[in-house]
Amino acid sequence: MADPIGFLKHPRELPTRRPVDVRITDWNEVYEPFPVESLRHQATRCMDCGIPFCHNGCPLGNIIPEWNDLVRRADWGEAIERLHATNNFPEFTGRLCPAPCETACVLGISDDPVAIKQVEVSIIDRAWADGTVRPVLPSARTEQRVAVVGSGPAGLAAAQQLTRAGHNVVVYERADRIGGLLRYGIPEFKMEKQVLDRRLAQMRAEGTVFMSSCNVGVDITADELRASYDAIVLAGGSTVGRDLTVPGRELAGVHLAMEYLVPANRVQQGDRTEPLINAAGKRVVIIGGGDTGADCLGTAHRQGAVSVHQLEIMPRPPQLRPVANPWPTWPVVYRVSSAHEEGGDRVFAVSTECFLGDDAGRVRALRMHEVAMVDGRFEQVPGTDVELPCELVLLAMGFVGPERPGLLDQLGVALDARGNVARDAGWASSVAKVFVAGDIGRGQSLVVWAIAEGRAAAAAVDRYLRGSTDLPEPITPTRR
Repeated sequence: MADPIGFLKHPRELPTRRPVDVRITDWNEVYEPFPVESLRHQATRCMDCGIPFCHNGCPLGNIIPEWNDLVRRADWGEAIERLHATNNFPEFTGRLCPAPCETACVLGISDDPVAIKQVEVSIIDRAWADGTVRPVLPSARTEQRVAVVGSGPAGLAAAQQLTRAGHNVVVYERADRIGGLLRYGIPEFKMEKQVLDRRLAQMRAEGTVFMSSCNVGVDITADELRASYDAIVLAGGSTVGRDLTVPGRELAGVHLAMEYLVPANRVQQGDRTEPLINAAGKRVVIIGGGDTGADCLGTAHRQGAVSVHQLEIMPRPPQLRPVANPWPTWPVVYRVSSAHEEGGDRVFAVSTECFLGDDAGRVRALRMHEVAMVDGRFEQVPGTDVELPCELVLLAMGFVGPERPGLLDQLGVALDARGNVARDAGWASSVAKVFVAGDIGRGQSLVVWAIAEGRAAAAAVDRYLRGSTDLPEPITPTRR
């Protein structure tokens, strides 16, 4: 059993981030190695609660108290077995997930929660280093063929589960490399791409086939896909960025975030020597305060921006969880990511009126004003107009849904009220043998939700093909 007083003996501790002046000169991950003994102390803080709310906080249903105690006892082999039992890719979630499990930790009621995310990523990284992670081959192969469209975390999770169930799985990706936003949306300083590549090598060894540079709906039609496969999983993500339709949007130098992040990541892949859009020597404004905005911020620092302002229409959150936001709900509090720590000015409760251009048609400034919430609506605060000089503006306000032209239009799948692909309680779309997983059906969400949906959709596909399934089903589409 767990150490009943471990949380009294050891305070919460996390790895040290590399010095700012060092890490902004490279693209490596930002954290220093974490000593094994310190990690075991963090695992010891887990109380093995009678009702572990961390289970409910995690969409995957990770059995967190079990692998915490296994790390405490240095049983690393069993720990990775417990971790992989519910999560195909803990190396992704351990780096990229905001850890709703930690905010639901019972210890967090009166103390700092257990460092669950750090224990998770340490278990999997150690397993890779020890050679414990090997291909998992099915006991028997079926004759059934499954196409997975999209190679982000939802598509990869669905593909790995279905391959291990014995089906013949082909993953289609329109980009030149596999990984979706894991490859070209997430900067290297948050997750080095060798972390992705080693997992893809395992999947290939298990029998999953990857088809990159193939835009389904263009290079292969929906009818051709349906004729060639017994089932199809749509896992293309929510890829249409939210735009800002204000005067001056057409000016050169105003871009959606992914127009900036993708070519920046291609430089790190060795495809380019210079980024297509470069922040070097420029005053940068990022509109949007979420994770994508932080990714743009860290990238702009490393490219050598002169200054960076990050604008957010919402007011600055409080430092501590407010009374109206009780445990174990997700706390809306002020957070400082590694990118924020590196510099830049965060400006809250402001709205952009327009972009101003120079004689050459390039953006030179934006005009903004403060806003206040009145009767549920944002209203301008009189007398607060200000011009903010800038040569590069990045729109990082989230995503509004999947792209409809091409595959979705050809399939004729029904959409829900939010414009995402509708699915029933069995992850099926309105079109026969077409299933839906991840942001394409859920809307913009977390990597942990994508993996959970990919696993659950894989179980639904396996049941459709064979009449029953032994694959785990962590969630239903109604659990949001």
